[in-house]
Amino acid sequence: MRIRIADVRPSTPASEVGLVPGDEVASIGGIVPRDVLDYARLAGEPGVTARLADGRQVPASALVGARIDDAAFDGVQTCDNHCEFCFIYQLPGGLRRTLYLKDDDYRLSALYGNFTTLTRFTELDLERVVDERISPLHVSIHATDPDVRSRMLRNRKGAVGLRWLRALLDAEIEVHGQIVLCPGTNDGEVLSDTLAELLAGWPEIASVGVVPLGVSRFNSEPGLSAPTQQDAVDALGVIHSWQETCIDEIGRRLVFASDELYLLADEPFPKVDAYEGFPQHENGIGMARALEADLAELAREAQTPPTTPPAPGAPAWGYRPVRLPEAPAHQEATPGERVAILSGEYGARVLGPLLERVECAVDVSVVPVRNEFFGGNTAVTGLLTGADIAAVASRLDIGTAAVVHEDLI
Repeated sequence: MRIRIADVRPSTPASEVGLVPGDEVASIGGIVPRDVLDYARLAGEPGVTARLADGRQVPASALVGARIDDAAFDGVQTCDNHCEFCFIYQLPGGLRRTLYLKDDDYRLSALYGNFTTLTRFTELDLERVVDERISPLHVSIHATDPDVRSRMLRNRKGAVGLRWLRALLDAEIEVHGQIVLCPGTNDGEVLSDTLAELLAGWPEIASVGVVPLGVSRFNSEPGLSAPTQQDAVDALGVIHSWQETCIDEIGRRLVFASDELYLLADEPFPKVDAYEGFPQHENGIGMARALEADLAELAREAQTPPTTPPAPGAPAWGYRPVRLPEAPAHQEATPGERVAILSGEYGARVLGPLLERVECAVDVSVVPVRNEFFGGNTAVTGLLTGADIAAVASRLDIGTAAVVHEDLI
């Protein structure tokens, strides 16, 4: 079991005791941590000593400032489902190896917001989650009908995997669910039945997000088809109807549609309040409205400096990756400078109208980048590749500053 330090921030306890990238932690308080959850818990105990692989011993508190290069020291729990809609199966060959890793690890669900199907979840896992209050967890639901779910996961355990959802909620663990909407499989009446059963059987679930299926040009599944505009319109009709029912029954919406569905249906986004705090912001649900709210707040600040800190339009990023310390947060533009914001096709549709409301000292334009690499219906900014960005940037006028907008659908 290898616990390797990836980097050490300067002027921290870790740097002061001489820890450097490449050092390995053998144990903390005589215990070998299984993962970064154990690592953080053990390192936080007072008076505990950490032993390094080279024999050195340092106070566990001195590990503050040292970043570990992996979250699961005993190995990531891989996925034994074979979902036909899994995007990993739609990747071409020759990419970096980590892109082909399918995880179904509840620890990564809590740490990074990865969605787990719970098909590999065990009694021991449940005991640890409850005892250590590992929360929130993110669960791939897709359908509550056992037959439909097992067919979608191509795993017989999919039919009974949601029993763990009941156990988690009974233990008051915060859980957020996801439904990947696959036309002809779990939409229409199946989607309506799923939302009805969630409300009846799992009303404590914190939120449920409905996102459309993504299909790349490398898809080899003949039964997969990208959602059409009518598919999105129909899905939104089901979701909005059940939101009203949930408000009547439990006082909150429970289920939310992704920004992609609204864009595909060519329907307006709900108001900010309708997202109830943006519980699935990082899942592409409410990003557009949150950005609009943030821009409006910035405009108000520019006119009248606030006496108290403003409430953000969007929640804290939570599990977003750490930015490189040398990367500047922003760079002031020179008046008259031309700036092109490169964004995915969906992101460009959101940014364009918003920028029309903003007074800029520079010439700003939004340039959509078509995803030629993955093709299909992959129009979100998060799946853009360097090749497509570089191709579009190379066609910009000389002297135009290019900015890649990554914090949007």
